[in-house]
Amino acid sequence: MKIFFDLLPIILFFASFKWAEGHEAQAAQWMNQYLGFAVSGGSVDVKESPILLATVVVIAMTLLQVVVLKVLRKPVDKMLWAGLAVVVVLGGLTLWFHDETFIKWKPTVIYWLMAGGFFVTEIVQGRKMLAQMMGGQVDAPDAVWRQLGWAWVLFFAGMGVLNLWVAFHFPRSTWVNFKMWGSLGLTLVFTLAQGLYLGRHMQPEKAGESD
Repeated sequence: MKIFFDLLPIILFFASFKWAEGHEAQAAQWMNQYLGFAVSGGSVDVKESPILLATVVVIAMTLLQVVVLKVLRKPVDKMLWAGLAVVVVLGGLTLWFHDETFIKWKPTVIYWLMAGGFFVTEIVQGRKMLAQMMGGQVDAPDAVWRQLGWAWVLFFAGMGVLNLWVAFHFPRSTWVNFKMWGSLGLTLVFTLAQGLYLGRHMQPEKAGESD
């Protein structure tokens, strides 16, 4: 359930873009009627309506995530706060200037913030946050956790670069598809590879309990 909650803004960004891509005139009309104040000139062009509508949706859903967690009195992690700040700023600039460049930078900024977070916690401070996230189920040497920390740093740094390459060398629709399926697929593969690497360090008693 938490995974779905975390992915909801991305899912709705993709869904709203795809819907607007097939209903450009209707999307532009709706935005001009209700959100004209948020764009310079007060008017949304038909061809730009899919990316602008998807931007509105991802801003709204990220904000809603924070509101829901606050209402339920659950903690809002730092990355969600950072994601909200990034999407509001870059999404707002996308809307106002009618320029999708800003929102295309959003995943890269998030990836690089995550890379920086892993670098500080795992490499600089040596806090072994990855081990804590796994609930102590893996008993591995400090050197292994450090290697994994570097792996996550490099993965997120690389994903940030890859996002920019796809965003600015391929059509907009290709970038949206990559944002939904490509980035999630690569993250899943990387996570599975990490699991296989850590499997050899699983505590025997923990492994027995899971059988």
